[in-house]
Amino acid sequence: MRSFFVNAGYILLLINFLLFVFGFFKNGKAYKIFTVYLFVIIGVQLSAYIFKELYNNNLFLSHIYFIGQFILLSLFYLELVKGEFQKKAIKIGFVLVLLTLAIQYGLKTELFFKFNLYEIFITSFLLIIYATFHFYNMLDDKKEFYFINMGVLLYLFASTILFLVGNLTVKFSDNFNMITWMLNAILYVVYQLFVLYEWKVIFFSKKAINT
Repeated sequence: MRSFFVNAGYILLLINFLLFVFGFFKNGKAYKIFTVYLFVIIGVQLSAYIFKELYNNNLFLSHIYFIGQFILLSLFYLELVKGEFQKKAIKIGFVLVLLTLAIQYGLKTELFFKFNLYEIFITSFLLIIYATFHFYNMLDDKKEFYFINMGVLLYLFASTILFLVGNLTVKFSDNFNMITWMLNAILYVVYQLFVLYEWKVIFFSKKAINT
């Protein structure tokens, strides 16, 4: 069952990337950044599969995933938020997170081959804050990337809790841990469905404008 949701998430991710690519040159900077984000995530997921099959070890790619996601979605939200305070908060958070992670990996290189809970928490937590910024702005502004934002907020909030709980319960039964990973796979499918619906909204709104 878990493999079904994992594969469904991968397929939806690929579909979303291909759909977003078609509008790459017709849309603004935020759209382009999100398209690049989808491309990077595909690259990480593909690399993870290859390393798992060849070497049975792909844990180090999780750092590329979380840091890459943080960098690109931070840039995405930097384009979306309006207020000077929000933009400054994103810029400061961007620098501080990357700086602290660089120091952490410099001092403890062995972390590169383990799950880094600090990395997972801090990158996801700040992105949740940025998504909340955007939701707040949309109360009085146009609902730009509304469904993507909803997907990001839902997925990161729930998956971060699952990662933290999963780490605390790592000594429990394999069945319990499997439930955690399956829930994460389901959440990822839901996230990609939000992204897919966002593309539909963008595509048909553009089509309506041009007709």
